[in-house]
Amino acid sequence: MISRPGEGERLGREDRTILVKVVQPELDVLEFDVGPDYEGPGPHYHERHTDSWYVLEGELELTIAGETVRLGAGGFVSVPPGVVHSFTNGGSGRARFLNIHSPDRGFTDYLRARTRGEDVDPADFDIHNVD
Repeated sequence: MISRPGEGERLGREDRTILVKVVQPELDVLEFDVGPDYEGPGPHYHERHTDSWYVLEGELELTIAGETVRLGAGGFVSVPPGVVHSFTNGGSGRARFLNIHSPDRGFTDYLRARTRGEDVDPADFDIHNVD
């Protein structure tokens, strides 16, 4: 699989653009481009997959098991199954980052459904929200 800059299935919304770089049973890789007002998902965890981020540009703020960390370009973090986490744009400008799910548990299908405006249950895609 080869994906050059700007290539990939585009999933857009007002506050973000996502390029699907690869979806395979072993992993999915998504390239996010988000504005300064991007809030990201609230606290959640995954039971059956690892969620990771690699920051390409800008700054990402993650809360992992109650601890907040800020990552700039070149920063990487990986959250194992069962650990509560959330993320948002941590800077005043745009942020661009790779989001990697391994193994794939349907996260890209979840984003596709949400982009189409469908009401889907996140738990069907190994996303467990924490209230």
